[in-house]
Amino acid sequence: MKVLHIDHNHPVLEQGLKKLGCLNEEDFSSSKEEIEAKIHLYDGIVIRSRFKIDKEFLDKATRLKFIARVGAGVESIDVDHAKKKGVHLISAPEGNRNAVGEHALGMLLSLFNKFKQADDQIRKGKWLREANRGLELDGKTIGLIGYGNMGKSFAKKLQGFEVEVLCYDIKENVGDANCRQTTLTEIQEKADVLSIHTPFNELSDKMINRDLISLFRKPFYLINTARGSAVVTDHLVEGIEQGKILGACLDVLEYEKTSFENLFENKSLPAAFEYLIHSDQVLLSPHVAGWTVESKEKLAQTCVEKIAALFFNIHTKPIAQKNSLRTKVTGIGGVFFKTKDPEKTKKWYEKHLGFQIDSQGSSFWWKDMHNQNATTQWSPFKEESTYFSPSQKDFMFNYRVSNLENLLVELQKEGVVILGKPESFSYGKFAWILDLDGNKIELWEPNNAHFENLTNGDSRENI
Repeated sequence: MKVLHIDHNHPVLEQGLKKLGCLNEEDFSSSKEEIEAKIHLYDGIVIRSRFKIDKEFLDKATRLKFIARVGAGVESIDVDHAKKKGVHLISAPEGNRNAVGEHALGMLLSLFNKFKQADDQIRKGKWLREANRGLELDGKTIGLIGYGNMGKSFAKKLQGFEVEVLCYDIKENVGDANCRQTTLTEIQEKADVLSIHTPFNELSDKMINRDLISLFRKPFYLINTARGSAVVTDHLVEGIEQGKILGACLDVLEYEKTSFENLFENKSLPAAFEYLIHSDQVLLSPHVAGWTVESKEKLAQTCVEKIAALFFNIHTKPIAQKNSLRTKVTGIGGVFFKTKDPEKTKKWYEKHLGFQIDSQGSSFWWKDMHNQNATTQWSPFKEESTYFSPSQKDFMFNYRVSNLENLLVELQKEGVVILGKPESFSYGKFAWILDLDGNKIELWEPNNAHFENLTNGDSRENI
């Protein structure tokens, strides 16, 4: 696989892909238009946040199998169109969740204990103890909106404190020993601290607004280490001024674009942002909650592991199999058998067993371990068909595999009989072997995106 890297990342990423047999190429300076002009040459692309990958970009990426984003989310990618094109989207929230959890806790403790204010005063020669009397977490209720990787990490970090941790999530049954899942209403009733851990989507966009803030029974502190768009800054300032919000820890801001630095080129900043800058009730950091030395490597390694599992069937936690070959098979791709009259056979199965018949037989769709569409083909062949040769049996099995080329190299080393040369079609790659009993086995590395759109006339053999 040929992979293009358009952002600097930890070296472990390229090193890991190289070990998998991938060819890495770097382009950290070309414009989006220049990269679009050559993206058809690559099977994968590794990005961070350099530019958005839109429909136009994806349409030009005719070979693309995956987009790996070295970060927690994929909002910079046209997700729907990528899925239509059969492009796998890989993100790495597992890689920086620990960093985000620690950062959120650190910001909260800093705000509670007025570290920034006290430090500034001492540097100016002021020694004001009473003005810097802090708060303790003990006895507080912490409400989390969103309980995925980041929310779970923060909840885990809070376990050393005598606090009640509640979470609200649109998914059911996500609570665990560290956090009790509940309703948003209960969080609004009890929370002393509200922490946001949602991805960017229609539900989370501008979620923390005047209406939501007004429904909290008591004043609270706000933490946002998720996405700046989740909080309406004007309404946050309004809440602080009215005493509804006691303070805020903000690692992300509504004003962020691809590059936040451009905001400071303007002489006039948004009034709400000016307020945040000068408020002792607000602690700011430049979108670095998941930006640690350790997370840089973890993010890269997570991407490597996901690519290895998805395309090379290599898992960090080995599958318990006695035969190493079995780990290369991902499912049954087809059941093929000979019959006197294939057309009558197909009609019989259609009438009595409800098979949905086409010119090839019937396709049974299912989801694989990565929640991708997969199919098993059922096909009757003519008695005189030679497709099963040199086997003399009246049947043949097709097995779905990952990375057919590497598998064939391994099988050859193990002395397995390989029949002929591999063949490629729009819907996948094929090779054939014989088992111990002389049964012909077809190995198939599918291209599901193409297979879903197969026409009746696109076939390997007219049966």
